[in-house]
Amino acid sequence: MIYESHDANAPTATRPRLLPWSNLDGNPCCLITDDTGTSRLSRMADDVEAVQLGMAGDLLAHAADLLGDDKATGPQLRFLAARLTESLHDVHRVARSRGTRLPVPDGAGGS
Repeated sequence: MIYESHDANAPTATRPRLLPWSNLDGNPCCLITDDTGTSRLSRMADDVEAVQLGMAGDLLAHAADLLGDDKATGPQLRFLAARLTESLHDVHRVARSRGTRLPVPDGAGGS
């Protein structure tokens, strides 16, 4: 990931934040801010992440129902797989974004 900070000692607020959306070309968008993560764009990203995680939970519930239905058709299952793939992509991006913003524990620095 090219946007990852190489300075483990940098405060988390100054590390680039991977945003939960891409640009028009599909490339990742990052936010670099010197505040505490309470800017308007940071709050918007938090809201989008919350929606994405909520939708993932709803989709998992739907998937459990559909997979338990013996009458589910191939096209229905392929559609479900496509939506699950999209959702997993979003959740993975949220996890990466949040993981890079965690403080580095003392003594956990690299060589």
